[in-house]
Amino acid sequence: MSNQSRPLANFNPNVWGDTFLNPSIMNINAASQLQHQELKEEVRRMIPVDVDDELLQKLRFIDTIKRLGVSYHFEREIEEALHYVYEFDFKDHQTLEATSLRFRLLRESGFPVPCEPFNRFKDDEGNFNKFMTSDVKGLLELYEAAHLLVHGEDILEEALVFSTAHLESAKAGGIVEYPLSALVSHALYQPIRKALPRLHARRFIDIYQDDASHDKTLLKFAVLDFNLLQNSHKEELCKLSRWWKDLDFTTKLPFARDKLVEGYFWMLGVYFESKYSFGREILTKIIVMMSTMNDIYDCTIEELQLFTNAIQREAEEVVTKQGQPYSVQYSINKLKQLSESYFLEFKWYHENYAPTLEEYMRVAIISIGAIGLIVTSFIGMGNVLKPTIFNWASNNPKIIVACCIHGRLYDDIVSHKFEQERGHCTSTVECYMREHVASEEEACNELKKQVDNVWKDINHEIIFSETSKLVPVSILTQVLNLIRSTEFMYIIGDGYTHVGKTTKDGIHSLLIDPIPISTS
Repeated sequence: MSNQSRPLANFNPNVWGDTFLNPSIMNINAASQLQHQELKEEVRRMIPVDVDDELLQKLRFIDTIKRLGVSYHFEREIEEALHYVYEFDFKDHQTLEATSLRFRLLRESGFPVPCEPFNRFKDDEGNFNKFMTSDVKGLLELYEAAHLLVHGEDILEEALVFSTAHLESAKAGGIVEYPLSALVSHALYQPIRKALPRLHARRFIDIYQDDASHDKTLLKFAVLDFNLLQNSHKEELCKLSRWWKDLDFTTKLPFARDKLVEGYFWMLGVYFESKYSFGREILTKIIVMMSTMNDIYDCTIEELQLFTNAIQREAEEVVTKQGQPYSVQYSINKLKQLSESYFLEFKWYHENYAPTLEEYMRVAIISIGAIGLIVTSFIGMGNVLKPTIFNWASNNPKIIVACCIHGRLYDDIVSHKFEQERGHCTSTVECYMREHVASEEEACNELKKQVDNVWKDINHEIIFSETSKLVPVSILTQVLNLIRSTEFMYIIGDGYTHVGKTTKDGIHSLLIDPIPISTS
């Protein structure tokens, strides 16, 4: 062990106590389970088969199913309906809302629809028509659609600026009535494309039930489905909390972050469905081990290797039981690279070495840990994935690199001050400031622009690239969900390390408070 003093962390203590060791499970009896199944089949029959008539109404229904967080039950039916929409002869007289909603729903599902239809909403001078500013619902859909832009789509860049300005004006003027006003506020805070799906669904359920035109069957199903899933998640977290308590890291490693609950919440964003219970278990164990490894800065490579070996043993034991002995090696290899990147950053810090931004990023996109988490998340999908998918992911394809860059830039922007104060390797912020003789504010603003560009890369890879033709959409969605989950954690600071109101509210919404079931 090095004789140098360990940097003072000053990490916030665990804020949850024993909350999840004995969680409050909502009583959902056999009758409710049966009702859930009956409601599911009733909703299934409501999904439109064709869209020749009443296109907007049917698009809205599909969108509502997705927003309520229950679309995972109806993936085949929704894909068939959207395929019909994709092939449908889309007339020029469609409204701004219909055009935008069609565009977004199709791109969300990977259909490579062009952005040219938005040209019909421009005037003779090439600007978006001013008459649209009174159509708040249409503007909101335009705003949401514009977030699925890729590089070179200038019209969507313009649409984003136009819709953002007029939605903010409408919000400030108080001219939008509830519940539309709530949708506008949430969208301006975080659009659907970037939102954490499960948390977005929880918020939308509250808004939807206040909408006088809501479908009672769909709402009842969404509430019951949410509570059933929440019960499962509570049980998973209870099991993990007992595992974490038995490790007793808070006593053995008091300098490290005690963030099991936050880690589970983060990984819940990758996939929430019941069938991925094993995946959440292994991912949560991996992320809290990674977090602990990251906090051991005054250490030897042997100490880091001990943690890596512990993770490997954990993964090998559980994955072998799942019948996937070949897949664990891919995860092990990425975890080895992770420990090597941690050690190199540790070495740079203690040698006072200042890497270039390019040199730092080569290491930092590994040390952010996203590659290891993504590959490990595939293990949690069971036997459906073949070695070709693991080979693809292990060769650092563009979408996974984009995920790593996104995480690294966001992490450094919100954490670099705290990290530098406690003694830490350089960050992208410091590297940029040195190389461009820039202020901290200028560096952060430039890096935020790079985050926006990364989103364009992500959209392109999911919608238009060769990868989108070869890799299942479920795989690409998991990468997207990790990015969304990371964005939530860092949107107003490091919500994993410094657990503030945003993270606490999110955890309460998804893992503590059930949705009251109406008796009407």
